[in-house]
Amino acid sequence: MALVFDDIVFRYGRQAPVFTGLRLVVEAPATVLLGPNGAGKSTLMAIAASQLAPVSGTVSFNRARPDGRRQAAYRKRVAWIPQHITPVPGLTVREQVAYAGWLKGMGRRAAWDASARAVEQVGLGKLADRKSHQVSGGQLRRMGIAGALTHHSELILMDEPTAGLDPQQRQMFRQLVSELSHKVQVLVSTHQTEDLADLYHQVVVLDQGVVRFQASPAQFHALAPAAQGARERAEAAYALLVGQEI
Repeated sequence: MALVFDDIVFRYGRQAPVFTGLRLVVEAPATVLLGPNGAGKSTLMAIAASQLAPVSGTVSFNRARPDGRRQAAYRKRVAWIPQHITPVPGLTVREQVAYAGWLKGMGRRAAWDASARAVEQVGLGKLADRKSHQVSGGQLRRMGIAGALTHHSELILMDEPTAGLDPQQRQMFRQLVSELSHKVQVLVSTHQTEDLADLYHQVVVLDQGVVRFQASPAQFHALAPAAQGARERAEAAYALLVGQEI
């Protein structure tokens, strides 16, 4: 199944356009969207999540569109995990996960039953009854992913999911993404170039609202000198692609 951006034009108010005719097809099990701050990553993710609507052009996932007759189907299939997850006052972790399913149209009982499985899948089973405002930042993001799993999303969008996490939390996130990509499609936006070959099947580089590169991690690393280590090659390849004149 493919997430398709077709001729997207978007601007905030009277500001200069963020995108002017962007085209992109994302269909790998796990895709990383790389780009510096201000590249348009968060805007593109918000458009994919139907939080923002383009001025013109269309976005679709498996032929469902957020602005068409299959809007409800689109929003049920596509889940967005923003960089900052806001705990709902008074709700436990499991209650907030179930609430996410209810918001997507599930019945209360079905959402509650599915939430038990979802919190276990993301390793939060022991914290299911803890108040959601009492968990760490990394646990909040896993709670957000659990909400997406509750309503059986087919595509999970994650915006800068490792920002602010400590090394142990980042390792847990990497393991979770690896497991998720066997069950659902995952699109992760970040400016970090670590672990590309281990986690992702496709690399997309976005800069100044333009897709600079789209191919496999191996092809991405091949842009840089082979004598360097994997991390250094990724950073060198990234540096070659961003900051170019349009």
